[in-house]
Amino acid sequence: MDFRFNEDQLTLAETVRDYLAGTHGPEVLRRLDAEGARDPSIWNGLVEMGLTGLLVPEAQGGLGMGLVEAALIAAECGRACLAEPLVDTAFVGVPWLLGKGETTELARIAAGEVKLPLPHAINPWVADGVGPALTSVDPLRILSEGSGGEDSKLLDLAALMSAAQLVGLADAMLGQAVEYAKIRTQFGQPIGAFQALKHQLASCSVAIEFAKPVVWRAAAAMEDGLASAPGHVSHAKVAATDAAMLTAETAIQVHGAMGYTYEVDLHFWMKRTWALAGAWGSRAFHLKRVDEAVLGGSLAIGPEHTFA
Repeated sequence: MDFRFNEDQLTLAETVRDYLAGTHGPEVLRRLDAEGARDPSIWNGLVEMGLTGLLVPEAQGGLGMGLVEAALIAAECGRACLAEPLVDTAFVGVPWLLGKGETTELARIAAGEVKLPLPHAINPWVADGVGPALTSVDPLRILSEGSGGEDSKLLDLAALMSAAQLVGLADAMLGQAVEYAKIRTQFGQPIGAFQALKHQLASCSVAIEFAKPVVWRAAAAMEDGLASAPGHVSHAKVAATDAAMLTAETAIQVHGAMGYTYEVDLHFWMKRTWALAGAWGSRAFHLKRVDEAVLGGSLAIGPEHTFA
């Protein structure tokens, strides 16, 4: 069995990465922070790339792809610290609607005409909604008061895509820390030459690389409708949260006192990490779900079950 991504999937992710790197850099994040966090031209660009219709069936004007591809692109959205709620609407809202058999809005979503707020009891807010405004630790999120039921499919989809964004955020923060370590000198040499710093950055890299397959496994489990999917999703959320939080802390330390300042670009990725770490279920919530799944038998462990 080949668990690698195929060439089309990798090309898609690379294309999105290159596009976002060219249109959504730190200077754009600073402009959005100063001007209200939204720019219609950014959303229009995502629509033109077909990303709003990634999971919409071809019959409704979309590309008809699956959750694995969506998770790959969600990671790229995290890497770019994308301000627009693409992931919420296109990668969570669309499969949620499809699961309920609701298809009337799909063509408009693919065309970029609709942004879906995602109501759920686990979050007392909705992103890009119309209720009373709330303040977020992340200046690029627009939140408002909201409430909803306890739809388990919505929770799993949103937690999965949050985990995917977190691994992308972690990758970006690690890259920023490594680059800074190359140019910041102390005692006549780059700080990246110091063994202790190398160990810290290596620990982050290991945590990220260990989290990624857990996220991709959860996406595949959701795509295949496995009964064990909720357990895989919670495992992904815990692993991705831990990797991103460790990397955020380490990246701050690498930057020294500057790491806490607004002048350093890192703070955008760091604040998005903090926001997503607590969204769609805290670490404690998901760790409890993993415990219950393993102890209850719905998430079998051991080598004989890993690739079942």
